[in-house]
Amino acid sequence: MATTTSKQPKFDNLAELMEQLGGIPLERILLQPPLGTATEKDVLALRDGPKRRLCELVDGVLVEKVVGTPESLFASYLGHLLWVYVEEQDLGTVLGADGMLRLFPGRVRIPDVSFISWASWPGERVSEKAIAEVVPNLAVEVLSKKNTLREMERKLRDYFQSGTAMVWLLYPKTQTAEIYTSTDEKKRIGKNQSLDGGDVLPGLSIPLKRIFSRTDPRRPRR
Repeated sequence: MATTTSKQPKFDNLAELMEQLGGIPLERILLQPPLGTATEKDVLALRDGPKRRLCELVDGVLVEKVVGTPESLFASYLGHLLWVYVEEQDLGTVLGADGMLRLFPGRVRIPDVSFISWASWPGERVSEKAIAEVVPNLAVEVLSKKNTLREMERKLRDYFQSGTAMVWLLYPKTQTAEIYTSTDEKKRIGKNQSLDGGDVLPGLSIPLKRIFSRTDPRRPRR
């Protein structure tokens, strides 16, 4: 695991903080506890609280993870397809949109879907901790209306600095995707093309149409 450490943010006002976090909407930035002092205990307290809010931890700041119904559908279906492939070959595990991962101290991310190989789990055993200290081999983010491109750029830096090998960004609005193997190496995938597992999941190919067709409002007739 990478030994990258998280630095405390430096900002004089909320506008500067919003900028540092990638221009995300202010309503996603939680003001309690005081900005810059949040810990993993606060992340878990919110998850287990009455509102069950999922938040990522970025430099002592809680950032709420917001996913709409279509994005949740895409992520869960993609997770299902990954599970089928991974389980057939006994490659590791697949986590869903509430799988919290400590990428490095002070940085908790929650990919919409993540693949973690057996070799990445210490002792090849899935962690029993609420926030697993493990880096995903593949992280998937399904962009919603409240995500920003600069927020995704920061997430990409976090993933690759911690040791992630591949990141998929899915864009439901255009039914396209991007496959990243580093922060500056990407492959754009059109709606008639397929997601490729590359060296992380060799042989895996998932047509984008198969994922995005799940929102077709017409229920198939039996």
